[in-house]
Amino acid sequence: MYGYAGRILRVNLSTGVITTEPTPENVMRDFLGGRGLGAYLLWTEVPRGADPLGPENKLFISPGPLSGLLFPGAGKMDFTCKSPLTGGYAGASMGGMLTAEIRYAGYDSIILEGISPKPVYLFIDDDTVELRDASDYWGMGSFALERRLKDELGEEFQIATIGPAGENLVKYACINHDFGRQAGRGGVGTVMGVKKVKAIAVRGSRSIPIADVDEFVRVAKEAYRACKTADMLEEWTRYGTMMVTSWCDENGTLPTRNFQSGSFELGPNIYAPVFREKIVVTDKGCFGCPSPCGKYSYSRKHAIYVEGPEYETNGMLGSDLGLGDIEDIAKANQLCDELGLDSISTGGCIAWAMECYEKGLLNQEQTGGLDLRFGNAEAVFVLIERIARREGWLGNLLAEGVKHAAAVVGQGSEKWAIHVKGMEQSAYATHDATSMLLAYMTADVGAHHNRAWAITYDIAVGRSRVTPEKAAKVIELQHIRPLMDVLGCCRLQWVELGMSLEYYAPALKALTGIDRSWEDLLHISERIWNLTRMYWVREVEGFGRNWDAPPPRFVEEPAVGGVTDGKFTPPEAAQQMLSYYYEQRGWDENGIPTRETLERLGLAELVGVSPR
Repeated sequence: MYGYAGRILRVNLSTGVITTEPTPENVMRDFLGGRGLGAYLLWTEVPRGADPLGPENKLFISPGPLSGLLFPGAGKMDFTCKSPLTGGYAGASMGGMLTAEIRYAGYDSIILEGISPKPVYLFIDDDTVELRDASDYWGMGSFALERRLKDELGEEFQIATIGPAGENLVKYACINHDFGRQAGRGGVGTVMGVKKVKAIAVRGSRSIPIADVDEFVRVAKEAYRACKTADMLEEWTRYGTMMVTSWCDENGTLPTRNFQSGSFELGPNIYAPVFREKIVVTDKGCFGCPSPCGKYSYSRKHAIYVEGPEYETNGMLGSDLGLGDIEDIAKANQLCDELGLDSISTGGCIAWAMECYEKGLLNQEQTGGLDLRFGNAEAVFVLIERIARREGWLGNLLAEGVKHAAAVVGQGSEKWAIHVKGMEQSAYATHDATSMLLAYMTADVGAHHNRAWAITYDIAVGRSRVTPEKAAKVIELQHIRPLMDVLGCCRLQWVELGMSLEYYAPALKALTGIDRSWEDLLHISERIWNLTRMYWVREVEGFGRNWDAPPPRFVEEPAVGGVTDGKFTPPEAAQQMLSYYYEQRGWDENGIPTRETLERLGLAELVGVSPR
């Protein structure tokens, strides 16, 4: 089977039994790998109603077919499980070097199942696979453990870790790798933590079988050449995702004080040029990257090194908390990384708590003595620690996520709990951006931007317009962007450098020997999207349109200040966008895929829909 290792590694943590099994060719044909393989395995292997923190839940770790090859951005992989945060589908992408090493060790996926009776780490050195005692590592931070394991095993091992947040089952704990790369969203690190897997260390020496080496090299060289000659290469490499900060601030989409505004009066203090001049040490890229957007930084103020901040962290731990000092944001970033917290969800939870405090719904007894006003960096640092360790009433409450926290506090605080499906929204304010609001409402993991970054389309065609064309654009993006997580590639070469999408199908054909058009790949992406939708239908009682509801703040409350001052999207406009979307998706008015749609996508038999 060209393009694949042909093996899946299965690790039963309850029994300690480790086995390999053949990769099913029909599954790889229909789902390709990466996020697609993870979604298929989640549906078929995790039983209906499984407890996300129980032994029946599994963690699927899957490179894509292009992962580990010399192709632009081919350093991505997917972590899939039932989400402890939302109760639905979780699929989190991570860059770095680990995905290549898993491929070189000879595996198309790693399945972690059961629960270990004691802390362990998974050691993989080609065919030597062992569960090793990690009791001495339990409690260590992610960076500290990665350094220690590299010292003990060798620099050539690629390592993923969890921090104390994963051990303490914070519902949005992340998995860390390469001193700054994360699989962040949905609680994938929580599942690693409940399984008592502290780390995964991999070294491999195999090659990846390619059907037509010469053709693959030709296509890959052309793709690299397109990236290296792109107009945006120099600026993108200099600033990375942080270059988005000023654009968002100027366009009223920079989350500010728990999304009360889309513009931040201290914004210029955290723009990319200040970031580059004040704290950046050097650039850093993932495997196969021609445009290294990672930035390794040092804060003199706090005497800490950190990779970042990236834009999402800058928004959610910066402007959304009222922090206007890039070094304070870097410190909050470093704490989240070392402790193993998703910085987006962490920022969303703390911002909600700050608003509750300022509005009198939380007092200092409940905050454990913290003066939790927006802009108080020291309080942010302390609260991040408390969340990761579940310390105090508030730390333990926020560890459950903002949806749960708002339900406990009540008193109207649900209206400023910024989430969809229980996942905290990432860093784009959507008071006046109907496409982006729809993208958040319908994202298959919850309110996450990487499924469809539609904000620029809103600004191009009219922010407040409510049209079928806008719904069509969101669907188009939801097929293209997540497809990159299936293939094992970073989407930023396409998004930021303008690399043509026409390279992907020829590269995949040269790799696998199977002739697929770009339209064929989009069809597979649509199949995966509908399968994950059906997973929500299967796992969440009463799932439907009400689960695609927008955060009330964006449809009931005008933005304050900046270019979107006084703007919001009327509820009926959001619902109209949702109806356009469902109709074009081939779903019913409750947001459930119809039998005809499932049959067209070849999913009817898999999901158990009776034939006509």
